[in-house]
Amino acid sequence: MKPFEITVPASSGNVGPGFDSMGLALNLYLTLQVEEANQWEFHTGSPVTDTEDHFIVKIAKQAASWHGRELPPLKLTEKSDIPLARGLGSSASAILAGIELANQVCDLSLSKDDILRFGTEIEGHPDNIAPSLFGGLVISTAFEQDIEYVQVKNLSMDIIVYIPEVELKTEEARNVLPETYPKDVAARASGISNLVVASLLQGDYAFAGKMMEKDLFHEPYRAKLIPNYERIRYEAKQNGAYGTIISGAGPTMLSIAPHGKGQTIAENMQQILPEYNIKTVAVDEKGLTVTELSHP
Repeated sequence: MKPFEITVPASSGNVGPGFDSMGLALNLYLTLQVEEANQWEFHTGSPVTDTEDHFIVKIAKQAASWHGRELPPLKLTEKSDIPLARGLGSSASAILAGIELANQVCDLSLSKDDILRFGTEIEGHPDNIAPSLFGGLVISTAFEQDIEYVQVKNLSMDIIVYIPEVELKTEEARNVLPETYPKDVAARASGISNLVVASLLQGDYAFAGKMMEKDLFHEPYRAKLIPNYERIRYEAKQNGAYGTIISGAGPTMLSIAPHGKGQTIAENMQQILPEYNIKTVAVDEKGLTVTELSHP
């Protein structure tokens, strides 16, 4: 087996009102270098005491097992720009890395649609899995057997993320949501989501940002869990952003802004919120990639 590297982008789920069905791939990355080995090794920035209990390895073994194969020992080296439990799809990226690891090493010949189904089964919904796998903006929904999706590329807007020090577990963010929605609320919330998609497709990013901020599915309930929620929305708008939303389940927030204005907005917001890690990011257009590595 020749050494290879798996690269998986971060993702921002929901994109405002596209609850559990819409996501953006972002150019923050998890990379996993893979080499043959006589025994398991896992190298990362922090110590890994039991390699075979690492989340990526467990997913890879599960994927291999589901196809009647067994994963051999490997030397793995992981690097990641994606912060954990911040609403930037760290778990989805790790799941995809694990599935692709098994796919490559065990010659499973999985298609992208196969990986999407398997990843969604593990993650529970496709809004992070799909964009990290395909790249761009992906609108998707799961049916009994299949996951239908539409990929949108070439969005001409800047993106700013506001990453706080604190973590927020997805389970906690889900627990504040209602079990059901009244029919009139669900209809209005769906209409808002439709308007976001339509405006993005037309390139009307100002209107998209306005509609993103009107979500009824999750943001009204999660706002209390997000540090500086109202302040970030207000200050970003004052500095020229089109709209600001919770990234995934949070606590990171995300603004869309006019093309070429993002860096100035990020710098101004960093002065207002010095305790945050504020940066501009771009939409990743490639999704998951696998690259053969040459021997040194």
